[in-house]
Amino acid sequence: MKKIIIDCDPGHDDMMAIMVAAASGNTELLGITTVAGNQTGEKTFLNAQKILTLLNRKDIPLARGADKPLLRKLVTAPTVHGITGLDGAELPEPDILPCKDHAVELIADLIEKQAQPLTLIPTGPLTNIALLFLINPGIKKHIERIVLMGGGVYDSNITPAAEFNIYVDPEAAKIVFESGVPITMVGLDVTNKSLLSFEEIDKIEKKRGKVSGIVGPLLRYFAEANRKIFGIGGAPIHDALAVISVIEPSVIKTRKLNVEIETDGRLTRGRTVVDVYGVTGKEQNVDVAIEVDIKTFKEILFDTVKRLDVL
Repeated sequence: MKKIIIDCDPGHDDMMAIMVAAASGNTELLGITTVAGNQTGEKTFLNAQKILTLLNRKDIPLARGADKPLLRKLVTAPTVHGITGLDGAELPEPDILPCKDHAVELIADLIEKQAQPLTLIPTGPLTNIALLFLINPGIKKHIERIVLMGGGVYDSNITPAAEFNIYVDPEAAKIVFESGVPITMVGLDVTNKSLLSFEEIDKIEKKRGKVSGIVGPLLRYFAEANRKIFGIGGAPIHDALAVISVIEPSVIKTRKLNVEIETDGRLTRGRTVVDVYGVTGKEQNVDVAIEVDIKTFKEILFDTVKRLDVL
């Protein structure tokens, strides 16, 4: 069974990522850490507490991490995720006692307790992971792989050049991408295709279960925001695809390519510069997701909600 840690900034799609991991019989979710991104650090942490309360998973350690990027002012996404970061439905008040440790300390502790290397799944800005590597560089050898949601070969969503998670903290992304740890980049080129239509969201909402009754309205809000801002006809469940690709690796196809992070560009801050044609001759350092099996992706999402409704 693959052991994982999720570092996230919940976020509608982060919520779905946590749910998939919590419901899977193929992975063990060792812990969850939060970072500022989709909303402030205070709000993303509160959202994670609420999600774990909804799922009745007090057994999963939870810790709050960085409230701002390494060097930049924080940029959030209220137009996409709302004032709370999870607008659209009322989640239960938190009944989760979080760890007193900082997220970086919890991640290090969880990694060091494992006999075998594990998988990190960051679905927000990479600030916590960069801090981990700066503080404890020796920890890298205990990480089997980082499977992150972020970046893109051709697609972007915060500027014409960049995806949100990388844009928020490009310096952190640069540290992580240059860390030498094996990386799979699950970017917008595949996650923008991994969406639930309004009709599929209707089906979830009509179940009116413990989880579906909340998830349905939340996804509807997220879908409406994406339609208004990006013209997308549904809710792209970006972050869940990263988790699903660990549970069921065949859901994505990847290419090994050189990826560098732009930190200096006036127009291109946070761009994942992907050398598709090998023109730089540089080492191919990242497995980049280029195709997605939408049918399998949706099956796992629907099965997740079904499982959690009856727990």
